[in-house]
Amino acid sequence: MLRGKMIQMKMSDGAEIGVYHVEPTGARRGGLVLIQEIFGLTEHIKEQCDVYAAEGYEVLGPAIYDREAPGLQASYSPEDIQKALKVARELHPFDLSVKDSQTCIDALKAKGPVFITGYCYGGSVSWAAACRCTGLSAASGFYGSMIPALAGETPKCPTILHFGKHDHGIPLEGVEKVQAAHPEVKIYIYDAGHGFNSDRRSDYNDEAAKLARKRTLELFRANGG
Repeated sequence: MLRGKMIQMKMSDGAEIGVYHVEPTGARRGGLVLIQEIFGLTEHIKEQCDVYAAEGYEVLGPAIYDREAPGLQASYSPEDIQKALKVARELHPFDLSVKDSQTCIDALKAKGPVFITGYCYGGSVSWAAACRCTGLSAASGFYGSMIPALAGETPKCPTILHFGKHDHGIPLEGVEKVQAAHPEVKIYIYDAGHGFNSDRRSDYNDEAAKLARKRTLELFRANGG
């Protein structure tokens, strides 16, 4: 059973979107902005918010596609994947996702350090937020396909990235390009495919998911959380 609740938050463009909010369990370690996959603010993403809340983080998970596709929770069927890709690539401006991240950071920063993580599309947003947003203490991005194209930007906070060795959508040459441009960024390669963190997917890899989460928490704790 999910622990958090949906709230409405006004974003920088004046739009009100849904945000999944979870209070931390036990002593508060910090705030966390958790960015969805292309499939929307799904049950899986809300569960990830709950996982980090159980580690002591107050989590905000914005439904960044609420403007174009309110309440989107796409499945992994070919039809739903195409629908989600259309929203992500054609209808919703990527820069707006970064601005929504900043709004969530600003809502948390008065209470202590703020971190960001995200998966798939959210991994790309996490990288861009680390480079463009203010108020972040650390960032951890999971298999963001746009990160190689954004390698010209530099994170303002300690950042780590996670990729699958067998991810057909993100060739290792692209990952190596990011590493060459940013030797200060720790990049972890797992013996897994795309989406290895999601237990809803055929590419789910329990060992990789647990190790990537452990490394993410270690990064946050080393930077004030």
